[in-house]
Amino acid sequence: MTPTATVAERVSNALGTDDTPDTVTELEGGHVGHVYVLDFADRAPVVAKTGPTPLDVEGQMLDSLAQAGLPVPTVHHADPNLLVLDYVAGGDDLDADAERDFAAHLASLHEESAPEFGFPYDTLSGPYRQPNPWTDSWISFFRDQRLRPWCEAARSAGLPDSTAERIEAVARDLEDFVSEPAEPGLVHGDAWAGNLVVRDGRVVAFLDPACYYGHPEVELAYVYWFDSAGDAFFDAYAERRPIAPGFFDDRAPVYALFPLLEHVRVFGSEYVPDVREALNAIRY
Repeated sequence: MTPTATVAERVSNALGTDDTPDTVTELEGGHVGHVYVLDFADRAPVVAKTGPTPLDVEGQMLDSLAQAGLPVPTVHHADPNLLVLDYVAGGDDLDADAERDFAAHLASLHEESAPEFGFPYDTLSGPYRQPNPWTDSWISFFRDQRLRPWCEAARSAGLPDSTAERIEAVARDLEDFVSEPAEPGLVHGDAWAGNLVVRDGRVVAFLDPACYYGHPEVELAYVYWFDSAGDAFFDAYAERRPIAPGFFDDRAPVYALFPLLEHVRVFGSEYVPDVREALNAIRY
């Protein structure tokens, strides 16, 4: 049986239907597992994800974000090896209108709060488990659940010891760089253009989350440092939730260390210069 025929059978079984898809098309771009669009004669198309990542956790995350009001694809089935979602048509080009809509969605999401930092369950960052123990201090959470563990993991993927030592120095002095927010805010965790579905100037779906309750600035830093959106986004966000002075120059490069270490862990040493660039911006 071909891979597409296998996917078609698995999805039909998961949906509890005798309908077989007319076409199964593999999409490009996923670095973990495979993603397919399945078209049916008598029902709306769906997306199927397969692979070694615990896809039931991704389904849980999407459901959690849906409950918070973020537009995400409806989850029809989720088990560790198969995730079936609504197919949402669109692209990933952000014009100014879409940037403003992107900002409005994130500002609203960041208003969702919890008593502490973390999440009710461990989520995922790419293919990796993302620990979320409830923690009463954002600085402690970011240092001990994000910065240090991902630095150690990145060392095995090519991060030099000398660079890791610089990151450890930032971790030791973290309270000198960042502060505690007024309250935890729910973050998508991987909000960049490639994880958005855009149509007619609106963001109609957010994909591939890595969510938890943290400081909303960590999300803004990811958008800013990776050039996912520009002035239209930040102006629109600031109208809804003011951005404290010093974010762009002082705190954004500190928060950017986490996704940059993720990139080293997933893609290898080609991202080490970007880590060093952030450390140079911090002057460490």
